[in-house]
Amino acid sequence: MLASIRNSPSVDRVRELAPGIIACAVIAAAAAFLSEHYQAPMMLFALLLGIAMNFLATDTGCGPGVAFTSRTMLRVGVALLGLRITFADISALGWQPVAAVVVSVALTILISIGVARLLGFRTAFGVLSGGATAICGASAALALAAAMPPHPQREKALSFTVIGVSTLSTTVMILYPIIARALDLSEVDSGIFLGGTIHDVAQVVGAGYGMSKVTGDTATVVKLMRVAMLLPVIVVTVMAMRNRDAAAGPRPPLLPWFAVAFALLVVANSLGWVPRPVATAGTTLSGWCLVAAIAAIGIKTQVRQLLSVGVKPLALMIFETALMAAIVLALMRLYR
Repeated sequence: MLASIRNSPSVDRVRELAPGIIACAVIAAAAAFLSEHYQAPMMLFALLLGIAMNFLATDTGCGPGVAFTSRTMLRVGVALLGLRITFADISALGWQPVAAVVVSVALTILISIGVARLLGFRTAFGVLSGGATAICGASAALALAAAMPPHPQREKALSFTVIGVSTLSTTVMILYPIIARALDLSEVDSGIFLGGTIHDVAQVVGAGYGMSKVTGDTATVVKLMRVAMLLPVIVVTVMAMRNRDAAAGPRPPLLPWFAVAFALLVVANSLGWVPRPVATAGTTLSGWCLVAAIAAIGIKTQVRQLLSVGVKPLALMIFETALMAAIVLALMRLYR
């Protein structure tokens, strides 16, 4: 019986993932040590240490565990953040951030389509890159690509978009908190700015909680509002591209499971169904999952890959990133 357990697929899977997960955990522990001693954001240290350990991404022993940490542990960490937020926190933001999310996402995608056409790209690339920038990074790019009809350049466009949006998201994770401080934004306004502009969930969490708990909580709520915009954007995309080949393969979920789990935990926490010790343990686990995930994302960051693409696609994505930030800041000024 013992031999059968040792040879089971689940045990083999644990053996495959363990080296990479342990490497990310060690980096997370080192980041926690440096943060405590130098009074700097833990997640920033985790990201920089991860980038310094980039060679682990191609290591056959650590690669699978690093990929698992950057994907699954991230989603678990974000889902558990629901234990830190209640309906009172959301209602305290008011209706303005919700309106700002809807307007900024729509404007970013529409303007991106127009600029993409001016640069000689297909409308689909404008939707793909604009949607990835406006909604939730690589996840939005994958979901939108599945909603589009097959095209010979689709896979190349998708690959570039995923690389570009991931790299830009890491860059603005460091840059935008500096901008928020330079503009003297409050903790809540900083959270609205970060959650409304940074591409990927991990980097929103890293930037937000790197500034303060209030900023992190606000940024997470605003970011999850953007993630929810994936559903109507995909529906509109599908309706606009009615000739999509039905044999192109199964579509990904319209809403990521971690967003649904986050919302359910917010409901449970708001109704008092989660005991305080459980909520405390969940938030602690969430923090370690997110720091480990940030370390894994740093390990996987391949900035040099951007040098293999043309200038115009990169310029488009940089423009979209700056456009999203400009729109959100303008809307914040408008309703304040």
